[in-house]
Amino acid sequence: MNLPFYIARRYLFSKKKHHAINVISGISACGVMLTTVALVCTLSVFNGFRDMVAGFFTAFDPELKIVARQGKVFDPNESRIRQVQALPQVDIWTKTLEENALVQYKDRQAMTVIKGVEANFEQLTSIDSLLYGAGTFVLNDSLVDYGFLGVELVSELNCGIQFIDPLKVYAPKRNVRVNIANPSTSFCQEYLFSPGAVFAVNQQKYDAHYILTSLEFARRLFRYNTEVSAIELKLKPGSDVGRTQKEMKKILGDRFQVLNRYEQQADVFRIMEIEKFISYLFLTFILAIACFNIIGSLSMLILDKREDVETLRNLGADDRLITRIFLFEGGLISLWGALGGIILGLLLCFLQQHFGLISLGGGNGVFLVDAYPVSVHLSDIALVFATVVTVGFLSVWYPVRYLSRRLLQRD
Repeated sequence: MNLPFYIARRYLFSKKKHHAINVISGISACGVMLTTVALVCTLSVFNGFRDMVAGFFTAFDPELKIVARQGKVFDPNESRIRQVQALPQVDIWTKTLEENALVQYKDRQAMTVIKGVEANFEQLTSIDSLLYGAGTFVLNDSLVDYGFLGVELVSELNCGIQFIDPLKVYAPKRNVRVNIANPSTSFCQEYLFSPGAVFAVNQQKYDAHYILTSLEFARRLFRYNTEVSAIELKLKPGSDVGRTQKEMKKILGDRFQVLNRYEQQADVFRIMEIEKFISYLFLTFILAIACFNIIGSLSMLILDKREDVETLRNLGADDRLITRIFLFEGGLISLWGALGGIILGLLLCFLQQHFGLISLGGGNGVFLVDAYPVSVHLSDIALVFATVVTVGFLSVWYPVRYLSRRLLQRD
């Protein structure tokens, strides 16, 4: 066995001459442990919120989405697009067109996003599970076009789930200058009727701004012929999304982007990752401060073991071996703090997952979940362990070398 490690282990658990040294060592380990608990729980809560938000998006967004790298629209009849459509992994293929428009209902107006979709959009997403009301997912008939509004947009327009008067939809004419004398001539106007249902995704981006309608209506409103803003796809069960995405990118080249669900909401998830990283940095800084408590316990231990050090020198030990003993001692305190903190943190995460110990405090359905969501990722646990051990070692490396030279000088 490594001699410095063996002696350091004995020093860690043996009774010292001064009981205060044992107390200070225990406090140092507890400080490291509590900071480790905070790291495990905080990162797991961020993971929980991320997974929860991802669950909401997957009910509305497609598995893969093809968009133009430059410009808003493209021709879906290009040969490369058709080549992608012919891939055996593709199950559902639907064209969509999104543009901003002004919607008016009686005396209320709102800026919205009109999303024109094909009839098979219902098969592409779980839109049925998002609808509220007596209506079904029907985009148009032989007489009128229907518009499915987000639940918050319904509240803003005060039109109700089943509005009687049609919605007036305005969009500026493409490639036409605004007529200052008569601005109304520069806008296209269409009407949308109530389908008897609204949708709720529980995300403001959709619920407060989106209107789903037919692709034909969107093309007529925005004066497009065959152009689309995106092609949305659903893969066959068992298909590898990542591998299929790479294959599509290879076929389409640089003109197009193929986005998975996370990339479609890149801004939201990027903000969450930044918040998680900043929290990790702050807690790591607190960990470094907690690790400095170890220096105090080591300095007292060095003074307490001066006689032992002298005995080791008489037996032939050099200063390097003696320094390594106290370095191992500091490392063991950090290691035990890390292991204890990870175990306690995992236990708290387990209890939070199953019993919701800490609630969000809203009550009465104010929040989508009653308690903080938690999701433990193995990669985060490994990161926390490596961080605690590394910070613990670095925080004691120089001080131990300095204290060993100053406090253990030969008489």
